[in-house]
Amino acid sequence: MRLLIVLLLAAVMTSIGCTRSADHSAVFDGTAGMWIDLTYAFSEETVYWPTGMPFSHEELANGPSEAGHFYASYNYSANEHGGTHVDAPIHFAEGGSTAEQIPIYSLVGPAVVVDVTANVHPDYQVQVSDLERWEQAHGQIPDGAQVLFLTGWGSRWPDKVSFLGTDMTGPEAVPLLHFPGISPEAARWLANQRNIDAVGIDTPSIDYGQSTQFETHVILYEAGIIGYENIANLDQLPEQGAFVIALPMKIAGGSGGPLRIVGFVPN
Repeated sequence: MRLLIVLLLAAVMTSIGCTRSADHSAVFDGTAGMWIDLTYAFSEETVYWPTGMPFSHEELANGPSEAGHFYASYNYSANEHGGTHVDAPIHFAEGGSTAEQIPIYSLVGPAVVVDVTANVHPDYQVQVSDLERWEQAHGQIPDGAQVLFLTGWGSRWPDKVSFLGTDMTGPEAVPLLHFPGISPEAARWLANQRNIDAVGIDTPSIDYGQSTQFETHVILYEAGIIGYENIANLDQLPEQGAFVIALPMKIAGGSGGPLRIVGFVPN
């Protein structure tokens, strides 16, 4: 695992023309490229699945303490799957990795951004042809890639009606969901034909809103591929050449959790 992280860092440094170990700081101080925050802040506006507990932030203290210094503290609660978050394989794969078991090397890697905005409608499903089109332009998807799908749906955040298709909550809201996702055929192609670590999308789910069987979740997570949902600012990453670091909350036994995901775009 440590070797893979070192190799990733070496790939970043090579892409920006730096080879000396002393130059590694250039990745982190902003001189070698640009860091892009791909995460929505968590608040009462955060979009959650209609059947999930929404984000709650309860103030416990915010002001002068009895000891005379300022002190602030809050409680928060929420479902694991809402806002920008990770899906661990256990979410749809019996015996799959839980959130704290996801290896670090699966959470970092070269970013493949597949732009399908030209084809998108509320029930669009990414096709194998979309992936083949990316490869025709950029070459084969590299091993260990973080494959991210840009649908343009992020422009609708956080308006629930526009983003989800409804602002209703509860089981009766689920049939009203309309947003793009990844087709089972594309998921199977990625799982069987390529060696990737993660997929991500700028919509609420890797399956499209009208899915009832969640086949894409099942196919990818049974293959040990992890998922990111509700990615922000994905239009700021190039289709090729960037890198992703995705660090979720490390919930023991978790099926997922809140995620802080960033991209690095070399100069």
